[in-house]
Amino acid sequence: MSNPLHPPPLTLLEKYRGKEGQTLYSTTVTVTGGTAGHGRASGIASSDDGQLAVELRLPEELGGPGGGTNPEQLFAAGYAACFHGALSLLAARAGIALANTSVDVTVRFGRDPVDGLFVLTAYTRVRLPGLERELAEQLVRETERFTPYTKMARQGIENVVALAAPDDTD
Repeated sequence: MSNPLHPPPLTLLEKYRGKEGQTLYSTTVTVTGGTAGHGRASGIASSDDGQLAVELRLPEELGGPGGGTNPEQLFAAGYAACFHGALSLLAARAGIALANTSVDVTVRFGRDPVDGLFVLTAYTRVRLPGLERELAEQLVRETERFTPYTKMARQGIENVVALAAPDDTD
């Protein structure tokens, strides 16, 4: 019999006061090129714990066949899940009962007029049925300040890109 699912503890809302960053969770997802040898067109995305195994396909709008998920969908799913989770935790801490809450994140992949390359934009829409408008706005603003995805979108993300050694299989 499996354990029932529970939300994370409210202790996650406590401020951390260390001098260095503290990792609470880490995961690695590997993408291989698939039949076309191109991660975005025919790739396979797999997590190190085996819980994620997704075939990637280039959307029709970008000249691909469609028929699979793509990086923008995965990013939107992560963003929406994180925002929804933070919203739920903050509401629980404030004693606010939420029902039928949903978070839509639309991610757009497009051209950047600044450098002529590519850019992602994210639009988040939160539905809080039954909650007074002023309280709902306050909760969404607090969540926006709290959520790591929103923080990343606003401030950037620590990012290190490194070339693995030819014999590095880890």
